[in-house]
Amino acid sequence: MARYNKMPPEILEKRAQEALARLASCKICPRRCQANRLEDERGYCRTGRWARVASYTPHFGEEPPLVGHSGSGTIFFSGCNLSCVFCQNWDISQEDLGHEVKAEELAKMMLALQDSGCHNINFVTPTHVVPQILEALVLAREEGLSVPLVYNSGGYDSAEALLLLDGIIDIYMPDAKYGQDGPAQKYSAAPGYTTVNKAALKEMHRQVGDLQMDEEGIALQGLLVRHLVLPADAAGTEEVVRFISQEISVHTYLNVMAQYHPEYQACRYPELSRAITAREYAQALHLAEKAGLVRGLAML
Repeated sequence: MARYNKMPPEILEKRAQEALARLASCKICPRRCQANRLEDERGYCRTGRWARVASYTPHFGEEPPLVGHSGSGTIFFSGCNLSCVFCQNWDISQEDLGHEVKAEELAKMMLALQDSGCHNINFVTPTHVVPQILEALVLAREEGLSVPLVYNSGGYDSAEALLLLDGIIDIYMPDAKYGQDGPAQKYSAAPGYTTVNKAALKEMHRQVGDLQMDEEGIALQGLLVRHLVLPADAAGTEEVVRFISQEISVHTYLNVMAQYHPEYQACRYPELSRAITAREYAQALHLAEKAGLVRGLAML
C-alpha cells in the first residue's frame, strides 16, 4: 500500500490546505520569493496558482527499479526553481512549454497513468508545485489512486516543504548536482545549493530510508539519488559521493549518469561545451565505488 493511503484522509486534506496557504507569500522552495501565488503572482519559477504540465505518459527511460515492465507514470511539470545552463529539458523548465491544469485535471492524469499499468506516479520537477500536487492527490486518492508516488527533483528543495510530504511520498529521487557552491551558482543560479541539497537529502532519507524493492526489482519505497557527471569534474563528484556515503547511507541507490552533452546555453561556457569522456565517467564511477556506493552503479 502506498504511504499516502495509510494516512487518514483528514490529515492529507489538512496538509494540502496548509501547503496551499503558503502560496499566499510563497516560500515553498529555498528561494522564498514571497510572491502571492494564490493571486497568480509569479516568482522565480514563473508558476502561479495552478501547476503547468508539459506532458504525462508512461516512461521507460528512467531507472530500472522505477520502470519495471510497465513503465513509470511521469508527469512533467513546466517551470523550475533552477536555471541550469545545460538543461536537456529547457523548453519545459525554462520556456514553460505546457498548459495550466487545475486539481481535478491533475488528479485525472494520475489515475490515467495508474490505469495504463504504470508502477508509480513520477512527478518530474515538482519542487515549486508541492501544494498543487497535494491538492490533486486528495481527489485522486478518493477515486482509487494506490500506486507509489515518486518525487523527482533537482535537489534544490526546502526541508520545510518536504515535511509537508512526510508520510505521503514513497520514493524520493533528487539530483545531487554539485559538490561545491561555486559551480552551482555559475551553472544553475542556485545560491547555497550544497547546503540546501544536503539538508533535503537528509530529510528525504529520514522519511523513506534506503531504496526497497519487491521480488521483481520494482521500487516500493526509499531514496534514489542521481548525479550527472559534468566535463572537467565541474560537478565535484568526489564531494557528492563522500557526503552521500558518510552522511546519508552507504546503501544509497546512486545513479551516476553519463549522458551529459551540451544543451541550451552550455556552449557559452567552454568547459561545458563538450560531452564527457569515457575516462571522466570511469573516474566518477571509481569515486563512487571507493566511497562504498555500489547500489545502482553501471560498472564499466
